[in-house]
Amino acid sequence: MSANDETVYLKIGQCVVVQNKNVTLGDIASITCANKAMIHQLKQKEVYQFKDTPDTQREMFSILKIIDLIQEDFPNAEIDNEGESDFIIEYTKNPKKSKAVTGLKTALVSVLIFFGAAFTIMSFNNDISVTELFERFYYQVMGSESDGMTELEASYCIGVAVGILVFFNHFGKKKLSDDPTPLQVQMRKFEQDLDMTYIQNADRGGKEIDVS
Repeated sequence: MSANDETVYLKIGQCVVVQNKNVTLGDIASITCANKAMIHQLKQKEVYQFKDTPDTQREMFSILKIIDLIQEDFPNAEIDNEGESDFIIEYTKNPKKSKAVTGLKTALVSVLIFFGAAFTIMSFNNDISVTELFERFYYQVMGSESDGMTELEASYCIGVAVGILVFFNHFGKKKLSDDPTPLQVQMRKFEQDLDMTYIQNADRGGKEIDVS
């Protein structure tokens, strides 16, 4: 069997990030084939060339364009796509980030999250009248009036802090388990929705890089 008759298995993710403006097939795809020399040649195949500016660029591709490029060198090759039918290539120069700027951004976000979470908890407590609830519960159990700072309030404060740590599965730089945190899950969902929206907009706007 000649190289042109080989079956090429191809897999490309929904969004591929590259740092080289001259993008090759090996930069964006996982490729396997019985012919190792064919794999090596395909990985060197140029797919796209980004401009020098701006620092971050995104282009949407159809898998048909990749198949067309492969068949330029191997016209009789059978191509089995195991990945996305439409995908994004994102080019970034990955400039070095200042530690001071990164630290400032982290501090600002931390402050916003702290006060935002505190305000949310206080609003929730006020809406359901937690103070009044604790006072009534304390009186029913202990038979005396609460002074506003009892075992109930202390346990509630500790429980809220522990519950937040367990729910978000994160404390400082350490994770309580290897499972993804809720924030990581939501960020991945947001990225998927963002990529899908970009793909649909590019397709409707005729900006998809496809076969002629």
